Parts: sequence; structure tokens; C-alpha cells
Amino acid sequence: MAVGSSAAGPDAGLNPRQQERIEHAVSTCRQENGLDVSVLVGDLDLADLTGFRAGAERLHAALGPTRSTTAVLLVVAPGQRKVEVVTGPGVRRRRAQLALAVGGGLLAFLITGLALMVLAIPVAVLGLPKLLGTPASAADVDRLEALEEWTRNLAGVLAVGVSLEQAIQASLRSTPEPIRPQVETLVARLATRWQTDAALRAFANDLNDATGDLVAASLILSAKRRGAGLVSVLDGLAASVAEDVRTRRQIEADRAKPRSTARAVTFITLGVLALLALNRTYMQPYTSPGGQVLLAALLSGYVSALLWMRQMTAGKPAPRFLTATAGPGSVVGEAVVPLRAVQSAHPGAAGARP
Repeated sequence: MAVGSSAAGPDAGLNPRQQERIEHAVSTCRQENGLDVSVLVGDLDLADLTGFRAGAERLHAALGPTRSTTAVLLVVAPGQRKVEVVTGPGVRRRRAQLALAVGGGLLAFLITGLALMVLAIPVAVLGLPKLLGTPASAADVDRLEALEEWTRNLAGVLAVGVSLEQAIQASLRSTPEPIRPQVETLVARLATRWQTDAALRAFANDLNDATGDLVAASLILSAKRRGAGLVSVLDGLAASVAEDVRTRRQIEADRAKPRSTARAVTFITLGVLALLALNRTYMQPYTSPGGQVLLAALLSGYVSALLWMRQMTAGKPAPRFLTATAGPGSVVGEAVVPLRAVQSAHPGAAGARP
């Protein structure tokens, strides 16, 4: 979720209770709204605080071109008594969609006389893309494919005789975009003196996938034993991940067929309903209280069918076997990030006062 270590201590400028409250708020926001929220704590090295906003925007850009589009970044500078919130264009677009959806609902109410439209239109605009869109499991397949490529690249770097920590840092340049945030976070944790095995466990937790646990476990064993043979192990793991990716892609292709059918039926139904809504004589019975209740029941039944279909086509992830352990000075998970951790991964992003 964040670009750096989750270590928290004197550098963070927050006590454990404050960090725990922030962690809870960020977790709630992600679960309820699906937003990618990060909190960075540290004073910016600025001669003039009027440039604080610009510094926060540079930190937001350091999240990467993919994440910065949909991410919300909260920069907290305790010593400078400044707080700045930076949102990506995707978040601003979502707010605009909500405003247009509410306006569309009011307009539909004025045209049709159906008070239910004030609620139904915004719910349809915001909810249908999630119900009919591509599920997160498809993105997980892309991330696994990126993990395979990164594992092969890491094996190639290790083959020249460098240490595991140096190889991980060097692999960041060629890391595929789907897992770049996780690898950036791993590099930053190592740069802020996390123990290698703890950083790798947290990396597995960021990936949140059983196959990612296999890769992380192999790296953890290598970090503890410092023996030879890791290159061949990583090559074998990469081949195993590639086979897993092929299997998952076939499964996702089969699951996509009923979603495509439901999407087509939904669009046709919405088109017919839009045309019927313009016929006041046809819609007149639904303007009464009883008609509103009946219409709400019909729409709820259709949405329930979509939810049922999505649940049927959603796969259950394989159980994981690695859990993250706290790094040096860590109090909470990954919501609170010292600014120096971001500097380690992105030296030009912003400054931090010592």
C-alpha cells in the first residue's frame, strides 16, 4: 500500500496510539471504498513552506505511474505542523462520477416522476462497473506473471555473485509494473535496516498470494543460510509460476464467459428501461407508493442475481503459509511510513530533515 518501510519510531513523529488509529482508518477506507491510501510521516526539507504542496505532489508521483493514478497520499509533517492530501486523477474522476450520478438521478426523477431514481441512478453508475467488470483475480494473474519475470531477473543478477540484498536492489530497475510497488517497498525496507527475512515476509504479505509465499520462502531460506544453489531454485520456481499463470489464465477465460453474457443482458435491459421511462403512461403505476416498492423489489432482485453470479465466478485463493513480522521499531502494519524510507527508494522525490 505504501512506498517504503512500515517502520515507526522517533522518526515517525507519532506515538503508537496515533499510529494504531491511522492504521485502522486506512484499513477501513481500503475495505469500504477500495482506495489505495498511503500515509507518509516526516518533515519536508523546504526553505519555504509555501512549496509544501508541490513537495507532497512529488511524493505522490513517486508512487509510480500506475498507482499514482488511483492513490490517495496523506503527508504528515509533525515538526512543520503541516498536513497535505494528494489524490490521483482516478480518485478525482470518481468524485466527478458521483456528482454526475447524483445529478442524473435528480434529472431522472424530474422526467419520470419516480423518486426511486434519485437513489437507483447513482447506485447503478457506481455499482454496475464493479459487478460486471473484471474481478481482482484477473489482476492477480498479471501480477503472478510479473512475479515470474522478476524471479528470473533476480536469478540472473545473483548468478554474477552479488549478495541477495544487492541483487534485490539491482532488480528494481527491470521490475515489471504490476509488482513494482511491492518491490519498491521491499528495497526501501532493506535500505532502512530491516532484517532481510522480516522484509521478505512483509514482501510476501504485500503480494498476498500463495505463489508469492513460495518465492519469498526460498529467498528467506537463502538469506538465513547464505548457501549456493539459489539461482537454480529461483529458475525452477519461475518455471513453476509460469505453469501456474497458464492454468489461472485458462480458468479466468472460462469465468469470463458468463460475465460477458450478463453484461450484454444488463445493457439491453437498461436500454429498454430507459425507453420505457420516457413513456409516462406506462410508468404512471410505478409513481404510487406501492409501485415504488414493487419497482425497488424488482431492481433489488436483478442486482441480487448479479451479485450471485459474481460470487459463483469468483475463485477462492489458495491458503497462504507465510505471515509478516514486524521490522525494526515497527508498531503497526503498513499505513504509517517514515519519509526517509521513500527517499531510499526515490532519492529525488523529496527531502527529509534529520
